[in-house]
Amino acid sequence: MAKSATLVSRTARELVRLSLEREEGEFLGAEEELLQRLGVSRPTLRQAAKIAENDRFISVRRGIRGGFYASRPNVDDATRSLARYLRLQGVTLLDVVTVNRPVSEEAAALACACEDEELRARLERLMADIETADTVADIVDREQQLSDLIAEMSENPIISVFMGITFSFGLEEDRVRLFRDPDHRAQARRMMQSVCRAILERDADIARLMVRRRSTTIGEWVKDNAQARQAGQASRAIR
Repeated sequence: MAKSATLVSRTARELVRLSLEREEGEFLGAEEELLQRLGVSRPTLRQAAKIAENDRFISVRRGIRGGFYASRPNVDDATRSLARYLRLQGVTLLDVVTVNRPVSEEAAALACACEDEELRARLERLMADIETADTVADIVDREQQLSDLIAEMSENPIISVFMGITFSFGLEEDRVRLFRDPDHRAQARRMMQSVCRAILERDADIARLMVRRRSTTIGEWVKDNAQARQAGQASRAIR
């Protein structure tokens, strides 16, 4: 069994290597071709292909023009997997927000130096659009847009992963109800706009400060929600 598992793992790594040698979407070969090329049995190839496909490094198509094609994982794939792993380890949203705070500050500072005029124009449009965000869904949408845009403007893929994990973790935290309070939504709008303004003015120090205040405030809301939930559970247990 161990030897079989090792062979499957080696074959999966070989499929990933073949994929990375090609451009995304390029044809790697039909099943019969890869069986001969890799020198493995059909069950081994199919098990390995399932692993590589789950990791988004290949795609397997059936029927006409069927076969194996090069693919690539994206940030969303990585962040969703990492968020689930962290949750299984008992990590809370407050833990993630706290750890991500310095990363968000650095991302905002790097975004101030972004020379891509199209990205800066998108940020300016977003700052204006934030004012129209009134519902919880609206606020969450603008928060995600701002997080994604700052990460893109930072031009650092590691930052994109860290910030994506935080947002993905927050969306999956169904026990936390952020932005339900109208005052919180109003405050969230002001904080997002302050971050946008600092980046557009290329003021890295103010951008860091605004992100720090925003992270601290959201952390306090998360903590308050957690305490309220615990108090509610204790009250129900007494009854």
